[in-house]
Amino acid sequence: MTTERNDAFALSFDTATGIATFELAMAGGVNKVDETLARGLGAAIDWATGREGLAGILLTSAHETFCVGADIDALFTLRDPAATDAYVAALGAVFRRLETLDLPVACALTGTALGGGYELALACHHRVALDSERVQLGLPEVGLGVIPGAGGTQRLPRLIGIREAIDHITRGQPVRPAKAHALGMVDALAPDPGAVVEAARRWLLARPKGKQPWDQRGFTWPGPGPGTQDARNIFMGASARIFKKTAGTMPQVEAALSAIQEGAAIAFDRALEVERRYFVRCAVSDQSKDMIRTSWYHRNAAMRAEGLPVADDHGFAKVGIVGAGMMGAGLAFIAAAKGFEVVLKDIDEAQLEAARAHVAAQVKRRRHLSADAQRATLDRVRFTLDDADLGGVDLVIEAVVESDAVKQAVTRQVEPLLAEGGVFASNTSAIPITHLAKASARPAAFVGLHFFSPVEKMPLVEIIAGEATSEATLARAVRFGLALGKLPIVVNDGYGFYTSRVFITYLMEAVQLVTEGHDPVLIEWAARQAGMVVSPLKVYDEVTLRLGHKATLQRQRYLGEDLSDVPAVKLLTRMVDLGRVGRIAGKGFYDYEGRSSRLWPGLAELVGEVTPAKTGVDYLADRLMLVQVREVALCLQQGVLRSKRDAEVGAVFGIGFSPASGGPLSWLDRRGICQVVTALEGLQAELGDRWAPPRLLVDMARRRERFFPEGVR
Repeated sequence: MTTERNDAFALSFDTATGIATFELAMAGGVNKVDETLARGLGAAIDWATGREGLAGILLTSAHETFCVGADIDALFTLRDPAATDAYVAALGAVFRRLETLDLPVACALTGTALGGGYELALACHHRVALDSERVQLGLPEVGLGVIPGAGGTQRLPRLIGIREAIDHITRGQPVRPAKAHALGMVDALAPDPGAVVEAARRWLLARPKGKQPWDQRGFTWPGPGPGTQDARNIFMGASARIFKKTAGTMPQVEAALSAIQEGAAIAFDRALEVERRYFVRCAVSDQSKDMIRTSWYHRNAAMRAEGLPVADDHGFAKVGIVGAGMMGAGLAFIAAAKGFEVVLKDIDEAQLEAARAHVAAQVKRRRHLSADAQRATLDRVRFTLDDADLGGVDLVIEAVVESDAVKQAVTRQVEPLLAEGGVFASNTSAIPITHLAKASARPAAFVGLHFFSPVEKMPLVEIIAGEATSEATLARAVRFGLALGKLPIVVNDGYGFYTSRVFITYLMEAVQLVTEGHDPVLIEWAARQAGMVVSPLKVYDEVTLRLGHKATLQRQRYLGEDLSDVPAVKLLTRMVDLGRVGRIAGKGFYDYEGRSSRLWPGLAELVGEVTPAKTGVDYLADRLMLVQVREVALCLQQGVLRSKRDAEVGAVFGIGFSPASGGPLSWLDRRGICQVVTALEGLQAELGDRWAPPRLLVDMARRRERFFPEGVR
């Protein structure tokens, strides 16, 4: 056995079998695709091809993951197009060299392989993956504002077909090994790391051909090939789907589709050049930097609770949830799925049975769980009508109707049942925690836990500190949020906290625009074109106008504002009086019939003949975005927000603020704070003092400051 080592690989050559093993073993315990890997792989190929009797190459990893993808630190600093092109060209060249050695190369995926890591696997001739739910495979680059740049947009379509590759690459969602195998992304599965390596070795010992299908004469595309009408239909359908989903705000997704389409029609090596051109264009953009900052650096920091109070142990073995609506039932499921004993209590037996059915359905959807694991998850939830069953729980989460009177009554009734040292949490979306805690005998152990609906899917939890909430309680709440797999942010108290306070400005501004005579179709489209995940009038229908109207009245009560003459409030009141309360009633701002919906044509008549002073999609988009970023700045200025990171993470992952922007502060930086202050001053002159620029922004504009100077994470 001959051995060697370089900065990226531990190398060995078995003279008996003729197999050279390239074991990825980069410093720091994590393999990533960077210049070190490219140099190391080139050196490994030089070393191996100098061995007499070389019959094949086995690529594997010394670490738990195979390769996590690109070096994000390097990607974040790429600004010069020529340097970026050279960087990715060198990587592509060594991958291409590996697959054209005229020797079989097998890849043993003993752990997760993402982005450039999976592209390295694609450059091998055979892939065996560990069959584990812990393993993820695929090309998620569009989530960071770029596209695959090491051959992924060209190899994957030729491997699994155009339709499937478009779907995988443009969605950017990694898959588990079983699905990857079904799609053809890997050739075989094995139950443990040793078996993965052995299966890859056996394939090499069979002395297979060392050529990729696309490098062989007479290559046939899996599924419709380029130039066929079926393929043209696939590309047209994908383009329409992407535009419907992104409204043109995610150029990297469109670039990925273009790279696939253009590359499919030409020779493979030229196709790699096409991909590289699109990659460079995306990688040097401001948008990619903003998306990387929030979706990578800030998100990962939140997952580690950096800068947040966090306990070593939350101490919550048993969790009580009061209120078995959709939120309560969803919380019961995710807590049970994470191993907590749960008591779900309601006063309505029918509601409790609906919750039982919901939890069972959610468990059944987790097909990766064995029958025993599914049964154990269900068994961890106790459904009850009896308060006494909450006795001894370590944490109570109140998830009843959004009424301070009801919530305070629940607090008085249930808090005495807590175990010693227990914590009481309210899932209110807006009512001040300090106000609700007036009903508590232990306000230091009273905290806000604002989850988002549907809680099974939404990644954020907003943790609210009331005036009396102790740091120890906050720290336990943060640890609990992490235990549920949520991204925690911690904010200070006030009506609407952070996320609801900002989001309600977006919704109310849309209604205000309707009252000014703007076309609702244009309002909805302007919101999407500005990057918002959901359009505002549609959101109102989903949450119901009755709840939206109630929230407005609550705001008036808690903030002492008189909103009775506000046109948007008047319109909401009239809609509620007409019974047009949203999807639940089959009618709101939209009319609903089955799965179809369309904006209610009677809205214009209800508003009356009004001619807006200004119009146009750009003007509407400005109003909808500026009203939000102004409120975010106020939250920072007033101390509701504790950090800039929480501002970005909370907005993007909680309320669907334009993911393409990186968040409201990144949006302000890219727009230019001086320009934003000028725009707000113009709206103030046009529409009144509710548009007055916050002092924070005025001061930053005067000093020519940014929230995130270039290169700052």
